[in-house]
Amino acid sequence: MFRWIIKTLWRQKGSVITSSSGVAFAFVLVVVMDAAFVGESNQIVAYARNINPDVWVMQKGVSNMHMATSFVWDWKAKRIAEIPGVKQVTPILYVNTVVRSGGQNWFSYVIGLLPNNQRAGPWMMSSGNAIPGPGEIVLPNILSRMTNVKLGDKSTIADKEFTVVGFSDETFSMANSIVFVNFSDLEDLVSSSGTVSFILVDAEPDQDVNDLANRIEQQVDKVSSITQDRFIKNDFQIAMLMGVEIVSFMTIIGSVLAAMIIAFTVYSQVARRKQELAIAKALGYKNRSLYLVVLFQTFIITGLALVLALLISILLLPFLSTLVPQITLTVTMTALIRMSVIAMIVAIIASLVPVRIVANVDPLTVFKA
Repeated sequence: MFRWIIKTLWRQKGSVITSSSGVAFAFVLVVVMDAAFVGESNQIVAYARNINPDVWVMQKGVSNMHMATSFVWDWKAKRIAEIPGVKQVTPILYVNTVVRSGGQNWFSYVIGLLPNNQRAGPWMMSSGNAIPGPGEIVLPNILSRMTNVKLGDKSTIADKEFTVVGFSDETFSMANSIVFVNFSDLEDLVSSSGTVSFILVDAEPDQDVNDLANRIEQQVDKVSSITQDRFIKNDFQIAMLMGVEIVSFMTIIGSVLAAMIIAFTVYSQVARRKQELAIAKALGYKNRSLYLVVLFQTFIITGLALVLALLISILLLPFLSTLVPQITLTVTMTALIRMSVIAMIVAIIASLVPVRIVANVDPLTVFKA
């Protein structure tokens, strides 16, 4: 019986390859959407992840950076520095706003850096200076590729012009870019004299960071103190809430499309061989054996589609990253496993359609003219 199905598939190899290719592209849609979602979500927490302090201190009630506002009196940074277990504190000023560069507007995290504050500045540079002086700005390198902005060109935040003095890497996503300016310039723009937004706290070696975070909240009035892991988790959850419905919808579309293609292909092949199935029943094969044949055929088509989807994804994603550099694509093993599971579920669902044909085949049809 299984030899029959293999011979059948081989005789129809053109149709099988075409159908598997259609299913594969449906699965590729799922992989690309997931890669864009994961990549962009990771980029939203790129600043926090790369700066990597042990503890974040911010305004009471604030627990993340994305789409948040925080103002803390600057004297509290000095108070925190005196707490046992604190190795170093690094205050920054932060606002999320629109930056105009290259004739286009970009929603951005704007980080205000104190002079010589490399600790909170860009972690990877493409060109130019990493620490902006008064009237200067450091932009993501991708903006220079997209808009032809060069060192020495002008960029605007609100009504203030800045001179581009550097380009940083790994600081751009569709949701936000990360730009760096001088602390005093950003202080003037947001009228926040005497305040900072976040205080980055580095702990002494062997210091329990959870204990340190708790002691900071207890000893410094009206601040929230959160460990690095918790801070990143909070920001990542915000990113998930912003995009998970779209990705889930696209995943459902891709899966339904794949199921329809598989179901149609297997249905057509089984329907064309009703007489052969009738012969098998007349020879004593039970429905259970015929069901297994249909499932086997379905899994072959789905397995081939899965292999094609993986190969296409491996070739396509680097090309997409070059073609559309503003989108960060990250493929995870979890995504590939998820796609494989979806493929198997789709195969089972798709096989239910032709199985009805098998169940209703009348063995007597083999004797009809």
